[in-house]
Amino acid sequence: MVNVCFYSSRNLTVAHRKFATLILPHLGGVERSTKMAELDTFLFTSESVNEGHPDKLCDQISDAVLDACLAEDPNSKVAWLDADHCKVLVSIEQQSPDIAQGVHGHFTKRPEEIGAGDQGHMFGYATDETPEMMPLSHEHVIKPVIPEQYLDEKTIFHLNPSGRFVIGGPHGDAGLTGRKIIIDTYGGWGAHGGGASSGKDPTKVDRSGAYIARQAAKSIVASGLARRCIVQVSYAIGVPEPLSVFVDTYETGKIPDKEILKNVLENFDFRPGMIIIDLDLKRGGNGRSLKTAAYGHFGRDDPDFTWELVKPLKWENPSA
Repeated sequence: MVNVCFYSSRNLTVAHRKFATLILPHLGGVERSTKMAELDTFLFTSESVNEGHPDKLCDQISDAVLDACLAEDPNSKVAWLDADHCKVLVSIEQQSPDIAQGVHGHFTKRPEEIGAGDQGHMFGYATDETPEMMPLSHEHVIKPVIPEQYLDEKTIFHLNPSGRFVIGGPHGDAGLTGRKIIIDTYGGWGAHGGGASSGKDPTKVDRSGAYIARQAAKSIVASGLARRCIVQVSYAIGVPEPLSVFVDTYETGKIPDKEILKNVLENFDFRPGMIIIDLDLKRGGNGRSLKTAAYGHFGRDDPDFTWELVKPLKWENPSA
């Protein structure tokens, strides 16, 4: 299912125009981006699928495996398969000793010393466009959800435009885990570092790093520091401290971004081992990971989604 979001002149903020001016040149040329930045209304499209989609079935299987492993052993390391012996049944081997020694030192390191389970960069995003602080385009029901001002007589609804789609699931299309990472996050409106989450234990920063970045971004918006915010964090494998933490409020911040970043670094610990503790990511046994495998990892009102809890950030409003 594909959803389309209208942005009208009533909420076409400086941040939206900045997106059109800075990002769109890479997507289709400077001329088109300049014209779009001048429009009062533009379209932004996000995709959404349900738990029956073949790719999401694979995500659910991989996350169910993770849940089962964490229930037996909270220190399980899950992301590796023995490809040489995979047939109908999957043979799971121990974690690579090369990775193990660099990440947790074969379980000898303290939580604050645990290194990132892989290299990469992750993003957390939040906006005041919806109560869940998710982009408006991420909603998956049309009229009951999208306010009337975003729909008009020019709106076109494409509902099953192929005319017939009776054969579904793996019978109709092969599935693969980790292939719906944009649906899993912000529908393309925020950024994504490229790493999937499903089936990965929390030492894999593709998962834990994205979770803490979302909590930081959501806390910034919820604390009134900005209307929109993206937080980027990057890691090198085996290194506890992130290589960088970056904050961009798209010119909606009440104070300079560098001051917001300082606030974030004072209130959030981005080391993987500490993220695991702070967000209680080793807890398994109740299908917690499985719940993330469909309908998104973010914007969910569920106590198991600990990264959705807002951490109040204190700041002084210079205009007060």
